[in-house]
Amino acid sequence: MAKVAIVGCGAMGSVYAALMVSAGHEVHAVTSWPDHAAAMAESGLRVEGKSGDRTVRLASAGTGTDGIGPCDLVIVATKAFDVAEAAESCLPLLGPETVVQTIQNGLGSPEVAAEILGADRIAVGVVGGFGASMRAPGHIHHNGMEMIRFGALAGLPRPRLETSARVWEEAGFTVKLFDDIGRMVWEKLIMNVTFSGPSVVTGLTIGGIMADENAWAVAEGCAREAVAVAQAAGVHLEVGDPIAHIRTLGGKIPHAKPSMLLDHEAGIRGEVDAINGAIPRLGRRHGVATPVNDTVVAIVKAREAAMAAR
Repeated sequence: MAKVAIVGCGAMGSVYAALMVSAGHEVHAVTSWPDHAAAMAESGLRVEGKSGDRTVRLASAGTGTDGIGPCDLVIVATKAFDVAEAAESCLPLLGPETVVQTIQNGLGSPEVAAEILGADRIAVGVVGGFGASMRAPGHIHHNGMEMIRFGALAGLPRPRLETSARVWEEAGFTVKLFDDIGRMVWEKLIMNVTFSGPSVVTGLTIGGIMADENAWAVAEGCAREAVAVAQAAGVHLEVGDPIAHIRTLGGKIPHAKPSMLLDHEAGIRGEVDAINGAIPRLGRRHGVATPVNDTVVAIVKAREAAMAAR
């Protein structure tokens, strides 16, 4: 049994938590949502969907890390813009052998966490194809259950990486370890770029975007720019035809709403800077034009500004 803390236990983090508890691990949930923490502590955590329907009791559920103590595994599953604060809160959770897995959309989060926690304990995680959403505090639904990918950021010994991965495997997740974390991250990023920003612009699900000619034209434009930037940056994608790959994955969860759209509908800030916004930033560095992503980012930011002003 491993002692696990999930910092940023929202929709996706709750899926991880429930399955790990079911496998016999000691799991502590930390969330910024007080009502979600209270519901988990009082009635347990219910997760339903692709993995079945279960209600589990966590070792603890709260809004902070006080009292948890050193863990074998810490999973940072916050939004990208909350990683620095989350990493600071993880310091009391660290023991000599603790592995910290950062699992965020977009680019840059592992490096932020490494500055605070040390690069030699960071495992970079990539997760996709779950389509998780919160039905109510303490109640999560997910549409799919795809592979979890991990790689060492810098200096994490391979045996500790493998030990941390086994926690997931014991919980029923399919795990693959990567030496080339650039490839690993970008193969997920091109999927996020395709659907995240465009979902906020259009209000459509993943399947809705693929089915609508105009929406897909925007989404495909975002994807092709991301692929061009990856190539210019020297990233080797091993997905065959990237657009066909994206449509195949999207076709597995057509009813899912990207997390950025769920955030927008909830009236909270999304991760556009780390996802679609990363493409223009790197595009400028490598001399690649990114007009579609530029436009999508501008529209999303304008919508968020209008929402914040209400």
